[in-house]
Amino acid sequence: MQSPADWPVLVISVVGAILLVELARRVLNRMGRKFSLARHLVEHCTWPAFATAAVVAFHLVFEPGMFGSAPGEPAMAASVQRALGLVTIGVVTWLIIQAAYALTDVVLERLVLVEGDRNRRARRIMTQIGLVRRVAAAVIIVIAIGAMLFSFPQVRALGAGLLASAGIAGAIVGIAAQPTIGNALAGLQLAFSDALRIDDVVVVEDEWGRIEELTLTYVVLRLWDERRLVLPVSYFTQNPFENWTRHGSRVVAVVFLRVDWSVPVHQIRSALYEFLQGNPLWDQKDWTLQVTDVLPNGLVELRALMSAADSPSAWDLKCDVREFLVDYVRENHPEALPRFRVETPESRARPSK
Repeated sequence: MQSPADWPVLVISVVGAILLVELARRVLNRMGRKFSLARHLVEHCTWPAFATAAVVAFHLVFEPGMFGSAPGEPAMAASVQRALGLVTIGVVTWLIIQAAYALTDVVLERLVLVEGDRNRRARRIMTQIGLVRRVAAAVIIVIAIGAMLFSFPQVRALGAGLLASAGIAGAIVGIAAQPTIGNALAGLQLAFSDALRIDDVVVVEDEWGRIEELTLTYVVLRLWDERRLVLPVSYFTQNPFENWTRHGSRVVAVVFLRVDWSVPVHQIRSALYEFLQGNPLWDQKDWTLQVTDVLPNGLVELRALMSAADSPSAWDLKCDVREFLVDYVRENHPEALPRFRVETPESRARPSK
């Protein structure tokens, strides 16, 4: 049986474990300049590692006899030992989850840098990794809670009865949690069916924005004016929505211009092409200017199409083209500005020359 004199050994063990973690942190910090995994391990695992080292060292060295044999002290030592077991499970779980996040962050960091034709596939993988690691973290936490509960003899004694009634309890819980479970399954369906990805450009409820966050229960849409629209995942499996980047990030911008019949279409088309060639937002692929309609109010509708690499570029390009066309028509062809003709009895009776 140990005596209170062994407490210095316990303190030295805990401090030594913390110093070892600090040494490892400094080594990884230096390696992080060249290796991204080391950098992410330092970012995610520093505090969990300190806590785990201290608790595990304390748990390994601690003995119930260190409290002595006076009345009531053995029971206190047993309670401390049980609490140490629970805390050990907790900090180890914390460290495992953070280490898994560090490993996946290495992959996500590389996927963020992917551009061009492979960007769509990279965003799909990012979405799937994000959901899978959330599910994995939830499973690890449930297992840890189960391990904590089964460390109590009373819970282990009830284990057989709980397993016998698991079928009935599972059915009751399943019925009660049906919306939540359906929402979680909808999140997995969206991620692995490639219907929705992080950074996709969508139009929902007449609101244009990008998918900022996709979890098992909700989707956060970052709107063009920096507002956030939060919707349940099941919304996207039960309602139609527009996905502008379903097969790629490339977007076609559209600009409409209503002008008079006297508009010189060929000259405007040539001027538009010259303007696009000098605009860095145009991806040098598609463009056109067509007369698409004659409106009931007597105006002619021109439609300009031009492609851009992504939706933000397409929006800015569309504004630039609209501004250019307005200035060009006003300065070079003022006779083509929109005008509404009115026929009066006097003009109808006036003989034409």
